[in-house]
Amino acid sequence: MSDTDIKELEIEVQQEGEETKEEEKQLGVSLPALTDSIERYLAEISNYPILSREEEYELAMRYKKYGDLEAARKLVVSNLRFVVKIANEYKGYGLNIMDLIQEGNIGLMQAVKRFDPTKGYRLISYAVWWIRAYIQNYIIRTWSLVKIGTTQAQRKLFYKLRSTKQKMEMTEETLDPEAYKNLAEELGVSDESVIEMDQRMGGKDLSLDTEVNEEGETTHLDFLVDETSNQEEVITKVEEEEKLKKGLQVALRSLKDRERFIIENRILREKPLTLEELGQKLNLSRERVRQIESAALKKIRDILEKEGISEPS
Repeated sequence: MSDTDIKELEIEVQQEGEETKEEEKQLGVSLPALTDSIERYLAEISNYPILSREEEYELAMRYKKYGDLEAARKLVVSNLRFVVKIANEYKGYGLNIMDLIQEGNIGLMQAVKRFDPTKGYRLISYAVWWIRAYIQNYIIRTWSLVKIGTTQAQRKLFYKLRSTKQKMEMTEETLDPEAYKNLAEELGVSDESVIEMDQRMGGKDLSLDTEVNEEGETTHLDFLVDETSNQEEVITKVEEEEKLKKGLQVALRSLKDRERFIIENRILREKPLTLEELGQKLNLSRERVRQIESAALKKIRDILEKEGISEPS
């Protein structure tokens, strides 16, 4: 995850802090109850059929044109299994998988509210960014003071270390002193910082790779595979971080000079200035700076959405 991704997620934390129940209320959707049992939840959501492209388009148009809440509900529940698949990618952070799923469900509902079916791509291709954003926001909020740290460098180390460890797991390698040293040099931090962060990231959660039966032929994750659709390919295609970077650059260029100055120094700077400090530099009140910042953030979000940030290239 790049610096831009992390900063954009922090913008979302400030602007999109809805709770699940409030989101359900706004969308008129009641989701399956989240319990302590991942097995029961998987069994329940597996009852919802995957929509064809035509069915999805029709439902999305009904919601977009007429505010049809039943159509919105069907769009949400038909994609819940993909939220679980995405949440499963983050299980190694030591957080409860059901909490991650809940956050991902909020992101999915946000995507349904904003989805424009006339652009020609599937809902999940648009929703993946929102699902990931909410899950990552939750990780940042939960770990920011205790495990990740508060500086941009620490957050960058957090994500880089996770990526490195995941690659090593695939090749059955382990982190050794040489690996710590190389990673520290790459990120410009001390070996001790890498080791400390690795220790902070310890902990395991319920794995969807756990075998369901004694024969070991089936895992919980197998229940999430969609045999009738190519949405897995869509999920892969939307993993394009460069699109987010370019979209944010476009959004920043569209801002007025004062708006851009505030965003760059308040949000995108490693050591952000306070509202008071910006007010002194611009000869504005603290409240006026806050108002300009809020309006600029809204512009950025609107532009990113119009740019189709999650649309596959």
